[in-house]
Amino acid sequence: MHESSLIPATWNVPAEIVNRLGQQVGRQRTMVAEKHLLIILHAPPGPEDMYRKGRFFWREPDLNWHSSDLKGGPDALNRHLEEYQLLLEDLDEKLDQATNSLEYLEVLNQLNPVYRALCHTTQALQMAREAIPEDKLLIDLRDSAYRLERTAELLIQDAKNALEFIIAKQAEEQSQASARIELSAHRLNLLIAYFFPIATLSTIFGSNFRHGFERYSTPYPFWIMVIAGLFLGLVIHLFLTKGTAKTKS
Repeated sequence: MHESSLIPATWNVPAEIVNRLGQQVGRQRTMVAEKHLLIILHAPPGPEDMYRKGRFFWREPDLNWHSSDLKGGPDALNRHLEEYQLLLEDLDEKLDQATNSLEYLEVLNQLNPVYRALCHTTQALQMAREAIPEDKLLIDLRDSAYRLERTAELLIQDAKNALEFIIAKQAEEQSQASARIELSAHRLNLLIAYFFPIATLSTIFGSNFRHGFERYSTPYPFWIMVIAGLFLGLVIHLFLTKGTAKTKS
């Protein structure tokens, strides 16, 4: 019997192992004493989980396995890893269905803690494998954990690549839109420059000729003003166009 509240009270775990446990689960790890093996793992993390739920797997010297959260027996660890497998399959499906950056980011936020948990699971099982090298089951469990870790890593990479592609595509679209706006603004400036002189002359002299020139039967001054204004506008237009061409080159 022991006083630890983390592992079941019915477990006859050596005191050397119990004394190494704190009040919290802590990181995933393996403890060995007197041929007893205690593997501490984390349950698959949810998207909103702030704290990790610990799972304890105890192997007695006579090869009997016990689990604090799953059914006992040597398949308890397999069932633990199967939960990660199902979670990764669900995230893989979400990744295939994602269409925008927010959905890809949501998948990434769920994948990152899963990947970290699997990395530490692999390390804990490797420690167990090194502690009891003659147990072939631990080899298979370690390899399965590594396979899941690799799967999570590839899913994260796929999600990042898709997210980067969307960001690059949006940046390209914004660049093209900015170029179109800039071209439209340039054309408008050229149009304004073309008619600016004639507008200025019309403002100065007026176009109703109530300043003495209206006595002429033919409005030569009016047409002279129009032609002079258009000519000056053409000069300004050519000057701006030439300056823009030099800037681009």
